[in-house]
Amino acid sequence: TAGLAIYDTMQYIKSDVTTICIGMAASMAAILLSAGAKGKRLALPNGEIMIHQLMGGIEGQATDIKIGAERILKLKERLNAILAKHTGQKMAAIEKDTDRDRFMSPEEALKYGIIDKIITKQTI
Repeated sequence: TAGLAIYDTMQYIKSDVTTICIGMAASMAAILLSAGAKGKRLALPNGEIMIHQLMGGIEGQATDIKIGAERILKLKERLNAILAKHTGQKMAAIEKDTDRDRFMSPEEALKYGIIDKIITKQTI
């Protein structure tokens, strides 16, 4: 997916990547937010973060649907593993928490391990 291409690039480059939640970071954006450099994963005070399981639609013949469903399940597992890696949460917790939409305030995302800091003023 395009989101995983961004993720791979963030992990590949030598420079630290700062991620900032401005407004809402939902779905793949929440995973990318968590994948920023440790200490540089930020959110503004009124931001909102949402994690959930992969969504997708499949149509076609029964065999095509089966192939598509298997692909979605593998991708779901990969995305959950990425989120677990960057948040420090156990895989079982990630699976439970992403079963349905889970909305978090910046404070909750900080506690969960998605971000490292809530920022209010630019310090540069």
